Amino acid sequence: MKTKKIWLIYLMLALATSTWGSAFIAGKIAIQSFEPATVAFLRFFGAAILLLPLMWYLEKDIPKPSKKDWFLFAMLGLTGIALYNIFFFVASKHAPVIKSSLFIASNPILIIVLSGLFLKEKISRNQIFGLILALLGVSFIITNGHLEVFLTMDFEAIDLVLLGAVICWALYSVIGRVVLRKFSSIVSTTYAVAFGTLFLFPFAVLETTVTDLASSTFAAWLSIGHMSVFVTVVSFIMYYYGIQQIGAAKASIFINFMPISAVIMASLFLGESLTIPHLIGAVFVLGGVTLSTYKRPVKKAKLNEIRKLA
Repeated sequence: MKTKKIWLIYLMLALATSTWGSAFIAGKIAIQSFEPATVAFLRFFGAAILLLPLMWYLEKDIPKPSKKDWFLFAMLGLTGIALYNIFFFVASKHAPVIKSSLFIASNPILIIVLSGLFLKEKISRNQIFGLILALLGVSFIITNGHLEVFLTMDFEAIDLVLLGAVICWALYSVIGRVVLRKFSSIVSTTYAVAFGTLFLFPFAVLETTVTDLASSTFAAWLSIGHMSVFVTVVSFIMYYYGIQQIGAAKASIFINFMPISAVIMASLFLGESLTIPHLIGAVFVLGGVTLSTYKRPVKKAKLNEIRKLA
């Protein structure tokens, strides 16, 4: 892969995962008017309305899905769309920000492990060290430089919800890598969102009334619209394309951009302070991502060429 193209893919992945950070802000606004499953359903219902015609317009020769393909699409919808987002919005409502961010930041670890086990993706030394460096930076951001916070964390029921979110996203990324061997990023995302929306529908019906919809705020609907268009449609397609090009393990490193963007947006839109530890942590994360994705250019061995010609 050409150096220029690979850096464009890295930039695209950084932009996609940074956009996901805005879901923390939008989710906190939306959850004030709706219950978790309803927020998730509305988000992906809006995304499905946009994705289906977009897929049919852009993709002219979509391979016919087999029964196995439909099963994998359904698993994508169940893990990465339905369950992950229910867990995410429940955590947004009940879990401390420190604990939620820590669990979500641990996603790349599980993705790399699962990619190595099931997809046989090679895990390089740079990826391991880069992952450790990035995770350290994320921890610095989350705790505002007070890493001793981790020592005082007690196990709570909400931890199971957060652990479920991490497991679901890791499965989503790994299954997505398999699906992308046959289908494009937009087709994979569209079918995953469609199945996820169907799975979320009964939960939304059970927990939401017409009165809830009527009494919701404009800010809540605006937040859901943002999550539908930018966090879901645009960013998911970019993330899936990145997985298709460089693999799930390497692409997962960029998830560390999510808490950085969340901190920055929280300081801009919610009035939270951007501290020196936040900036130091950001440097660690960027360093970790750079280390894990860097590949030394292969130099041509002139001596070997001469031997071949001899």
